[in-house]
Formats: sequence, C-alpha cells, structure tokens
Amino acid sequence: MMNMQYKAAILTLLLCAPNLMAQTLQRDTARIAPERTQTLNPVVITGTGTYRRANTSPVAVKVISAKELRDAQVTNLQDALTKLTTTVTSHTNGMGTFINFNGVSDDYIVILENGKRVSGDDRWNRISMDNVRRIEIFSGAASALYGSDAIAGVINIITDDNREPVSASSTTRVLNNGRMDEDIHIDVNQGHFSSQTAYTHHQADSWQVNRYQEFEEGDNTVLKLTGRPMSTGYHSNNISEKLEWRFNDQWSVYLRGSYYDYLTDRDRSATYFTQKKGTDDTGTTTYTYTPKQAYTYDLHHRSYTYGGGARWAPNQRIHVYLDAYSDNFDSRYDYWQTADKEAYDETRKRTHYVNEALRVIFRLADWNKLSAGAEFVQESLHSESDHIDFETTNTYNLFAQDEVKIVKGLEGVVGVRYTQNDHFGAAFTPNVGLFYHIRGFRLRASYAGGYRTPTLSQLYATDQAKTASRYTLYNPSLKPEKNHFLNINAEYSNSWVSLSVSAFMNKIRDMINYRTMTQAEIDADAHLTGIQAEGWKTLRQRDNIDRATLRGISASVKFLLPYGLTLGGGYTFTDSEAKTQTLDKNTQTYVVTTSPVDKSVRHVGNVMASWDKTWKAYHLNITLNGHIQSRRYSSTYGYADGIGQWDITTRHTVSLRHFTLEPGVGIENLFNQRDTSPWNSNYSTINPGRSFIASLRMTY
Repeated sequence: MMNMQYKAAILTLLLCAPNLMAQTLQRDTARIAPERTQTLNPVVITGTGTYRRANTSPVAVKVISAKELRDAQVTNLQDALTKLTTTVTSHTNGMGTFINFNGVSDDYIVILENGKRVSGDDRWNRISMDNVRRIEIFSGAASALYGSDAIAGVINIITDDNREPVSASSTTRVLNNGRMDEDIHIDVNQGHFSSQTAYTHHQADSWQVNRYQEFEEGDNTVLKLTGRPMSTGYHSNNISEKLEWRFNDQWSVYLRGSYYDYLTDRDRSATYFTQKKGTDDTGTTTYTYTPKQAYTYDLHHRSYTYGGGARWAPNQRIHVYLDAYSDNFDSRYDYWQTADKEAYDETRKRTHYVNEALRVIFRLADWNKLSAGAEFVQESLHSESDHIDFETTNTYNLFAQDEVKIVKGLEGVVGVRYTQNDHFGAAFTPNVGLFYHIRGFRLRASYAGGYRTPTLSQLYATDQAKTASRYTLYNPSLKPEKNHFLNINAEYSNSWVSLSVSAFMNKIRDMINYRTMTQAEIDADAHLTGIQAEGWKTLRQRDNIDRATLRGISASVKFLLPYGLTLGGGYTFTDSEAKTQTLDKNTQTYVVTTSPVDKSVRHVGNVMASWDKTWKAYHLNITLNGHIQSRRYSSTYGYADGIGQWDITTRHTVSLRHFTLEPGVGIENLFNQRDTSPWNSNYSTINPGRSFIASLRMTY
C-alpha cells in the first residue's frame, strides 16, 4: 500500500514535470487536436457576471469541465469538488455532510445553478451532475456581486443547453453498499420553443466499518456492539423542468420549476448502549450497560422551486435580464409508532427564499463594460422543534460593477453593493481588482469585502439538548459577520500546459458561535433563573464572539500531452487561526483561546492522469484520480487522521447511428483506505472501503 510520503512524491513529480518534458512537448505540440486545447481556456461568467474566456477574465476562476466529471464518474456535487479540486474538503457525520472551502465552512459559500442561488439544507444533493456543462469556482469574498454569505467564495454550476430538435440521455451508476444513482434528461427544441426535463434518483444502504462503541472502565477499554451506522441509508428523487421561448434575437422568456424529496432509511431495530458508573456493597466501582433504541424517527426533506425570467437585448451594447424565483425547503422528523406513542411528524425547519433581480449590462465602449442592477430577497423560517412560529426578513440591494481596459494588457474591475436589511440596517460591500496579461502570462490582484447576515435560525432558534442538559437561547441582537479578502494570482498557459499559483488572506470578524452564560448573568435575569431551576446545567446563546484569520496558497498544473494523455495535479496549504471567547466555569470569566478554524485541513493535494484513445466508432478513456489530505481539526473532538483516496475509472464510448452508449467500470478507493475507529469518533472518512463501479450512459 502506498504511504502518504509516496503519494506526496507523485504530486511533487507532477508539479515539477515541465522541466523534465519541455523538449518532448516542443516537438509534439503540433499533434495535439485543437479541440483539446479548449479545455485550458473555457468560457466563464462567475466573478464578473459577464461572459469571458478564462484567460481574459479579470478574476481567477477555476473550471471543472463536463469531460472531467464524466471521466471521474462523480454523481454529486460534493464528490466533484473534493475529487477534482484542492480548495474543497468534505466531512460527514451523524448530522450530515459539511463542506470546507478555503478553510471555512459552507455557511460562507454561495452555491448557484446557472446563476440562481440554491438554498436549503440539501443544496449539495439537489443538482444533477449528468447535465452539467462545467462547474465554475471563484475563491474570495464576492458579496458585492452575489450578496450575503459570499465570504469565502462562489460555486456556480452551469448546465447544458442542448439545441438539438430532440435529445435524451440516461445515466445509471451502481456501487457496493446499495449505492445507485440514476439521471434522465429529455430536451426538445421546436422552432422558438424549448423544453428541458430532468429526473435524478440517489439511494444507498447504511454501513458501518467498526460496529463497536468504546467505553472507559478505569484504565481499561470495553467495546460494545452498536446498531448505529457510520453512514445512514437514504433514497432521494428530484425532478425539474425548464420551458423557454426565444421569440427572436432580442427577446426570450423562460419558466422553471423543480421538486425534491429525500428520506432516510434508518434501522428501526437498531440499539446502542449507555454506561452507568456505580459502587457495590464492598465499595468496588461497577459499570452497567443498558441497551436503548437507537432511532425513533426518519428525516424527511422536501423542496420545490419555481420561477421565471426574461432577456431583452435591443442591440449589442445593452442586455437586460429579469429573474424571479422562489426556493422552498421543508425538513421534518417522521416519528415511528412505538409502544408508548403513536406515529407523528414534526416540522424541523421550513424555509422560504424569494429572489427578484433586475440586471443590466452596458457595453459603454470597447474598453468599458458596466453591470448594474437591483435585487430583492425575502427569507422566512418556521420550526416546531426550534420553537420558531414564523419569522421573516427582507433585504433590498443595489449593485454596480465596472470592467475597464486601462491600457493594452492592463484591466481593472471595481464594484460595490448597497444592502438595506430589515434587521441590520445598511451596509456597503466593495470589490476592486487589477488584471495584467501579456502573451501567455496573467497576473491578478484583488480585494473584496464580504458580508453575511445571521440566519433566522441563529436569531430565533431555541434548542433543548436533554442528553447534554444544555439549553440554547435565541439572540435577536446578533450582528452581521464581515470580512476582508485579499487574493493574488499568477498564471501561465499555452496550447499544452496551464499553470496557476494563488495566495490569499481572509480576515473574518464578528463570527457567530455559542457563548456559555455566566452565573452572574443568570442570577440577574429572572427568566434565566427559572430556566436553570428546571434542571439545565448549561445555558448558552449565540453571539458575535469569534474572529478568524486564514492564509493560504494554492498551486495547480495541467498538461495536454500527445497521444491522448492528460496529467494534472494541485496542492493547497491553509493556515488558519480562530480566536474564541470561552467561559472558565471555575472563575466565571471569559478567556480567549486560539485554535485552527473548525473542520479546517492544513494540506490538501490531488493527482489526475487520463488517457483517451479513439478507434473509429469506439473511444476509450482511463482516468486515475487521487485525493490526499492531512489531519482535519474539530473544535469538539480534536484532530481526525489524514486520509488518501485513489479511484480508477474506465469509460467506453460506442457511437452508433442514432445512439451513443458509454458503459463504464472502475474501482473506488483503490487501496481500501478506511477509518476503523469506534462508532461516534471524529472520522477521517466514512468511505466503506474498496468498491467496484459499474455505469451505463445512453444518449440519443
């Protein structure tokens, strides 16, 4: 089995490969097919809101192509990002899957689908990978263009826009542990009318690598079997529809909608153990273990979206876009019938997100492009479990961004957003950047301010954790979180190689975290005293008590070599420091503690090698992907071990008269890397181990 040092050596070799291969590539560059070089310079829109080639964009945008997604055979967004980039890591536990982007959590990331924000807890799972043309990743604060939450970056999923009269595709993928993914797409284009229909199904069984709980009995360790899985089984379905009418080159309108349903498949007979410490008649310490029912409910998530918009382009210098949509998410606890209660359900969370935006792009001159607009956002929340009857907030925005060619080879971009929120008043978020390019070299430097308003859950949720004897109070006095983000990027590319190096610093202030209340605070408030008298040992509330500084550097390289060979690799180093106010219960005073940012990873690397070969109507692709990361920090559990996962996949394309068949086979987790820690540990990975992949894609 390859150890971490050997894997790091492979990554280093790939990053140093230009010096070793320069002479060979100078002889063979002419053999590279022109269409392959386009993968080094795709069209992007994220970061500026206007279409640019990647090598002429004033901001650096990382692109994952449709070919890379198909070659890696990924079926969800989190796998695509963790396997094919080094700026994103993921972590799954009993509370769900969490994404870390440039050292901070996904709370500070805006996810877009074709420029429209995706909200709700299941936003990572509601996007079909089968119809994705590319994924654009912008690292940096982007609140000036994208509003609240864009403190760490923006991920924009661009879907395919097929213009064939009739086209259809179906992709099925199966793995061990009952994992199956199905995507079906049907596109119709007749005259001025088009329809895009998509259906996605995901499912998986529960699995556990280590079926034991670990308990301490003095100096000894005791293991007990548990029925709680490392990963809980589930099934989900998502269907979406988009209708568009393109009346002429100037006018087009569209309507769109979707429905998503997700339900866990928990084992109703599963049990776990609780430990009780005592003494016998002789004074000897005794330990008793009591089995308890592990689960009493399934989690049921549903969401539906609807919206529409129009585009008007009276001439080449003016483009007007009007969009309105609503994203509605509902999460419930579906309690089962037991011996002492009837089956019932409880609303865990119900959110409504409404966005209405008018955006105008003016090409004032060949050297000047201005984007300006207005946006209205309404957010609502209802939760029975968190004791929120109904809360809502409105945000009004005005924004403008100007792209200017200063002199030949030097461009600038400057923007600002004005935000007026019902709860938090007014705020300005700026961004400014410079872009210099000459031949294949590009240098970018940018500064942006970020702004994130507290969620309605953070403002109004009251949580009662009985097992921990902890009571969490709401706090409507929270302030918005803000940040300063500096980024420097250098790139070089030609027809066969692309190199990129970026360095960033992100300083976030007024971060929201839980603050344990002092006894003096409790004694001074009759309401708090009454809560404590009910038996709660810890009273806490959310407050703006944290700040963080993150510094990092990323490097990536991609080679398009002769004979269909593609090599690539990347590395990201992130140094994070979080300062948190914590209560010393003995002295009843607050002290500032310093630690890494929660769930951050210091070192992340990836490696990719791909080979393509065509024989008449048959095309073969073989791809090797490796993802390597160091220890992940948790503010609750400490460090999880580092992990490396390697996947090898093959894709076989057979072109028939009207159909294309793409069967695929491969191995996920080639070297069987697993975390065998006892249940409820800070897992480095929940991957079940080496799994075989079989897939079939059919297109018409």
